Amino acid sequence: MKHYLVTGGAGFIGSNFVKYLLKKYGDLRITVLDDLTYAGNLGTISDNLKDSRLDFVKANITDQNAVKSVFEKYEIDFVVNFAAESHVDRSIENPQLFLETNILGTQNMLDMAKKSWITGKDSNDYPVYRKGVKFLQVSTDEVYGSLGETGYFTENTPLAPRSPYSASKAAADFIVLAYAETYKLPINITRCSNNYGPYHFPEKLIPLIIKNILEGKKLPVYGDGSNVRDWLFVEDHCKAIDTVLTKGKIGEVYNVGGHNEMKNIDIVKLVISTIRRLMEENTEYRSALKTGIESINDNLISFVKDRPGHDQRYAIDPAKISGELGWTPETCFKDGIVKTIRWYLENQDWVKEVTSGDYREYYDRIYGNR
Repeated sequence: MKHYLVTGGAGFIGSNFVKYLLKKYGDLRITVLDDLTYAGNLGTISDNLKDSRLDFVKANITDQNAVKSVFEKYEIDFVVNFAAESHVDRSIENPQLFLETNILGTQNMLDMAKKSWITGKDSNDYPVYRKGVKFLQVSTDEVYGSLGETGYFTENTPLAPRSPYSASKAAADFIVLAYAETYKLPINITRCSNNYGPYHFPEKLIPLIIKNILEGKKLPVYGDGSNVRDWLFVEDHCKAIDTVLTKGKIGEVYNVGGHNEMKNIDIVKLVISTIRRLMEENTEYRSALKTGIESINDNLISFVKDRPGHDQRYAIDPAKISGELGWTPETCFKDGIVKTIRWYLENQDWVKEVTSGDYREYYDRIYGNR
């Protein structure tokens, strides 16, 4: 039986991964470690906490004593490190927080895993680890920087981060690779494109647009909306991480992309038209709408001042994970966006809970004067 330590397991991708594991595997244990900051919500996994296979620890990954106690209490086989400050705008506002959590927090997790898993040393004086353990760092395509109109990020693309957030993630990746080289720690790194799906915190593009449409608010779009992102349905990402954990070659980096490139402005327009269609077809969804259906149109779009260092295009080539491990994205965007919108329409209580307090103040501060 494998025991997973999932950091950031109450956040967007982490919680989806926890749900995926519990559904797929019967014989496993999961410990979620999450500090429950603005994007981590215990309500996201509240139903899962009733499962005897799942434990929860409230702690920050920078807390040495808390992380050490988890490794002392449980025999951890897999560490899956989702925990991170992850919003570019917030990193521009407070870079230090991102450096502390994303770099020092990752180093702390690596150090505790190394100390816990060592069983001895080999003839070359390198550490020997308990069989079957692995540390998987969940990273982002943003570490590669920005693409032009053509080309794709591969695992061999030089890292060229352009925001405090992406720089902190790139630094964390280098630290993970350094532990693999210096201490022979068994690791993998996955770098994904933009995720979307259920439980996404409403400061990111798609859930923010959904929320604002339902409230009759303007839809803030940076610049002229021409920035291009590759979109990956979160469940497909969870399957990719599981595949790398179980099949990935130790020490390797795997890019995880969705083959769904779209301009931000086209995403916004598609969400508008999809919500309107769903409202027209399903009267039960209209209770989530604070205005009339006729107000759901492109007039809601409001172009705002572009963010500093806004990367123009991301696009991932997932040929390595597909060719070597057999993973491919299964959800095309036109299907995934309908699933996502339906989920938000049917889970308004969750949205109201996570968007109270800190988020509302942050939203007003970032977008209020643009």
